Amino acid sequence: MHLPAELLPVLAALQSVGRPRLVGGCVRDWLLGIAPTDFDLEVASASFDSLHRVLAPLGATDVVGRSFGVIKLRLRSGTEYDISLPRRESKTGAGHRGFAVAPDPTLSEAEAAARRDFTLNAIAWDPAARHLIDPHGGEADLRARRLRHVGPAFVEDPLRVLRAMQLAARFDLTLDPATADLCRSIAPTFAELPVERIWHEWAKWAEKSATPRGRPSAGLRVLAATGWLAHFPELAALDGCPQDPEWHPEGDVFTHTGHCCDALARDPEWINSDPRRRRLLMFAVLLHDVGKPAVTRQETKAGSPALRWVSPGHEPAGVALSEAFLRSIGAPHDHAPAITPLVANHMVHHHGGPDGLGPNAIRRLARRLAPATIDELALVMRADSEGRPPLHSPETLALIDRLRARATELALGDAAPRAILQGRHLIATGLAPGPDFKALLAAAFEAQLDGAFVDEATALIWLSKNVPPPPPLPA
Repeated sequence: MHLPAELLPVLAALQSVGRPRLVGGCVRDWLLGIAPTDFDLEVASASFDSLHRVLAPLGATDVVGRSFGVIKLRLRSGTEYDISLPRRESKTGAGHRGFAVAPDPTLSEAEAAARRDFTLNAIAWDPAARHLIDPHGGEADLRARRLRHVGPAFVEDPLRVLRAMQLAARFDLTLDPATADLCRSIAPTFAELPVERIWHEWAKWAEKSATPRGRPSAGLRVLAATGWLAHFPELAALDGCPQDPEWHPEGDVFTHTGHCCDALARDPEWINSDPRRRRLLMFAVLLHDVGKPAVTRQETKAGSPALRWVSPGHEPAGVALSEAFLRSIGAPHDHAPAITPLVANHMVHHHGGPDGLGPNAIRRLARRLAPATIDELALVMRADSEGRPPLHSPETLALIDRLRARATELALGDAAPRAILQGRHLIATGLAPGPDFKALLAAAFEAQLDGAFVDEATALIWLSKNVPPPPPLPA
């Protein structure tokens, strides 16, 4: 494992008082061929005071976690490392926080690893001997793409089921059947989880599948396999909701949604976006069809006597359901306003005919989407189109590209239109500020969206033709 140069003095200091091990995600990522970014250390055969004594000269030490045997070390470069003693955990109450934690530097390697959730997170690396310590078979599970619990204490923490969801998504893992059974057995304990912890795991699912192995649908399959999908009714309703096989040969809406999420996770633009944008777009794709179960029905089309599955109006029907889902998982308040316009407009590229939308329609679309953008809508549309294997539609992708190109020409690809006419322009014509200002500015903005003017000069011409004449002066 390649270690940062600034970590080497830390390891040397720790080796002077105990047996340091690199643990958790950094070892897992390294074995998966992903460059580790966070390095956590566990030090056996040392006391908390000895750890603090040798670490203090290296940087700022935060000992708030003393009762848990944890020190947070901040180096002068700003890098932080969590350094802990091995510890025992015992269940004392309900929920994610109902544990008593006691540091115990005498624990064996296997005992120290036994408190971890999954075997792939229970692998340690000995930096002195340069070898793996793997008492629970985590490396073999990684090779088999298997997500397996460490031991029977797994059921004590229901949050681990949602951790299974996001880990499966990030690394394309399949849940071990015995682990799925344990998850199913604790499904009723979901209510014990604080919503902020639920959000933490969903956020990881939505933003951290940007790895070479990322497959968000694997996380959705974990929810289905464990019975935990029922805790998210907006998603559960997708399972078994039928679609026309001509347009959706992949299957029902739940299957389609998984394929769409995977398509987005393969998109280079999504991969290279910042975490918040990745999160918003992934949730938009996850929720884009949540309106379908409420409106799906069979009817004849185009004069054919055969019944076909249709879902008219599923775009607007998905808005309230998307809001409900985001509230239930504790999403930040600014997420729904950026996600629901993408849900409500994800079929708009089909509304303009073979030539696509015109400038006026694009201006209005950009306004409806705000604070989301047409560029972001294009990513959602592309994922939707590509989420129908083995069907591939170059014509649909061309419509999406044409919409995005025209929006860029109008300077509306990444922003909503801004009103050109402002109150100061009305005042300059001699109008006094008053209640009529708002109505006149609104009418001006509507005219702008219809293409009546495109810059300040043409806006003033429009204003001169449409502003009411000032009242006559008194005699």
